[in-house]
Amino acid sequence: MARSRLQVFFSGRVQGVGFRYTVKSLAAGFDATGTVANLPDGRVEFVAEGEQPELEAFLQAIRDSEVGRFIRQEEVSWAAPEGRFRGFEIVR
Repeated sequence: MARSRLQVFFSGRVQGVGFRYTVKSLAAGFDATGTVANLPDGRVEFVAEGEQPELEAFLQAIRDSEVGRFIRQEEVSWAAPEGRFRGFEIVR
């Protein structure tokens, strides 16, 4: 199966609630690489690469987690993978 790149911008009360740390913890359960970062405008950016079904399950796990209740809006986009990630990291 082909690899994909998933980018999601989460809006809501997603900073200061452990959102990035929860996403990093969840990443251990998925065959995906990528990053999660706070943005200056209050959103959180999530970028992951892997097989599309795995990434869809990862995104659903974020929604279903204890921080999922803080999400008010998602901007989701799919693209070809860039292959620049090793592991899964919090970058800012």
